[in-house]
Amino acid sequence: MALLLGIDTGGTYTDAVLFDEAQAEPVRAKAKSLTTRDDLSQGIAGAIGAVIAESAVDPAAIALVSISTTLATNALVEGVRRRVCLIYVGFEEADLGRSGLREALGTDPVLLIAGGYKATGEERAPLDLDALRTEIEAVRDSVEAFAVTAIFGSRNPSHEIAIRELIHSLCDAPVTCGHELSAELDGPRNALTCVLNARLIGTIAALIASTERSMAALGVDAPLMIVRGDGSLVSAAFARARPIETILSGPAASLVGAAHLTGLQDAVISDIGGTTTDIAVLRGGRPLLSKTGATVGGNRTMIEAVEMTTHGLGGDSEINLDEQAFKAGLILGPRKLVPVSLFALDHSALVADSLAAQLRATRAGEYDAQFVQPTAASKTLPDGLRKVDLSVLERIGGVPQPLDRLGLSRAEVRALRHLVSLGLLRLVGFTPSDAAHVLGLHTEWDTQTARDAATLYARKKDRRGAMIADGPEALARMVIDTLTRRSAEVILQTTFEHDGLGKVDAATSALVNAAFADSATASRINIGVALPIIGLGASAPTYYPAIAAKLGAECVVPDHAGVANAVGAVAGRVSIEKNLLISAPREGIYRVHMATESKDFGEKDAALTHARATLEADTLAEAREAGAENIELTVTYEEKAPMVEGREMFIEGVLSARATGRPKIESRDNHAI
Repeated sequence: MALLLGIDTGGTYTDAVLFDEAQAEPVRAKAKSLTTRDDLSQGIAGAIGAVIAESAVDPAAIALVSISTTLATNALVEGVRRRVCLIYVGFEEADLGRSGLREALGTDPVLLIAGGYKATGEERAPLDLDALRTEIEAVRDSVEAFAVTAIFGSRNPSHEIAIRELIHSLCDAPVTCGHELSAELDGPRNALTCVLNARLIGTIAALIASTERSMAALGVDAPLMIVRGDGSLVSAAFARARPIETILSGPAASLVGAAHLTGLQDAVISDIGGTTTDIAVLRGGRPLLSKTGATVGGNRTMIEAVEMTTHGLGGDSEINLDEQAFKAGLILGPRKLVPVSLFALDHSALVADSLAAQLRATRAGEYDAQFVQPTAASKTLPDGLRKVDLSVLERIGGVPQPLDRLGLSRAEVRALRHLVSLGLLRLVGFTPSDAAHVLGLHTEWDTQTARDAATLYARKKDRRGAMIADGPEALARMVIDTLTRRSAEVILQTTFEHDGLGKVDAATSALVNAAFADSATASRINIGVALPIIGLGASAPTYYPAIAAKLGAECVVPDHAGVANAVGAVAGRVSIEKNLLISAPREGIYRVHMATESKDFGEKDAALTHARATLEADTLAEAREAGAENIELTVTYEEKAPMVEGREMFIEGVLSARATGRPKIESRDNHAI
């Protein structure tokens, strides 16, 4: 059996585990390192180096490296945008208003052109590549990637392929085509998935490159795998082309890890990180897969992933006053901040001077204990920035600044938030992680800074004009209680949906509020969770006992809960699923819709034989490309052929293939183990 290295790169920490398949207790070593967002290789190398040092193994003995990540998920939840161009073939302007496509695009360019196909695979209109060439040349220098979606492109991808080849002849920007990601026919949602994939290519490419650099520097020479959103593994090269499939990668790995660590067959799994809380239901020892596509950050994609709800609620969530509440109330998330007590580790003098000046003031300031920090990306500014954006960047001057000293107008504050969404700036402020330091629940960062920031925040006024809390401890307890209550609400919401009770907003439900109320009431309402709650994440022991108690559920926080994602990263299998459609455009013609072309047959059996051979070959080839060996292949067939006037009328048939296998593991001298 082999030594496997599992890594999880989250928004705050990068985790690593050394996994020995031959041992009853397979986790031989584990470590955490702060995720270094400007240079991921530093945090990854720190985590890998720590587990190698702890276990004292020869790095050359590591036979496989597998990584899960929340970077793609976090980018969507936080609204971080990389500028892309959508080429929308055969659609109308009005189609941009469907499936949230227009909102996802924002100000990114869209090229609406004639072309595309009918549902039967025949051309609707010819493609004018000469005219498109001019339009691509006009935008190519202002975007990072292209997304190409043609109407019924999954039935005939020829136009998408021709456009991809044209783009590659004009520039080096990566191209995502709709038919590569989904065979579904919802064009706008397919285009949305394409846009998100194009936007994430840089993020995942940087992660893979950073991991490979870190491995090389530490002497680890092994295949690199990435966890997809359904919990399966694929090769790094495969993930580079389809990064959208890594959304919910970290959460999916945590489910696999949770099942492995606890042995439970049925449970609710809740994984709290810095940016998000991810919740799913485990049934029969396996995570359920979404039937409608993964939804992240409000975007419903066409990507098959674990059936999981992701909420912008975590240890690093932004804290805001609830302006609608008469008494002091707090709102957490969805935006992530850099915790001020973490920021102080590298900028102690700046933070100490700023907080001391604010504490001397007689009244609370709007931007107390808040800072802005330029990222490495701000050194190379993208096209499309407005004058107000450039003015704010010039005011900041390329170095961290206290927000209250910048003297920004309301329009400039909005511009600053826009620059944060572009990944050019980060905001620093008081978070639940800081509150945990005030209460002694965490001690890793600068506790005095956390306490000073809590003191400043507690001086803010509610709608009655009263301070929201009586000192730092009271404020910190208020934050942790809010996180506990909100976490219980989103877990309850997830179980309602799982049980088919519909979308119930637990935060506004009168029954839920009555059940959670601390005060005595005339009625007694018990609402909770019947399954055990598995709490995952580094802070799981801090929060989940109280969360489970509020829901009347058993709390299970397994050993290695803080690195469950990294465990799941090496416990998975490669799994590739593909479908192939046979349609009947007219009587006596059976059309096989293949990946690059369509082919007609006069007999159904001939079409089915050709389709099956093609699908099996394509699925096996893709599984090998994804890094699998000892592949098991299963093929199923479903047909729509109703009886009409006593005669069978063929409408369509769908072949489905699934190839699974363990990742191919090789030793340093490249001989399979």
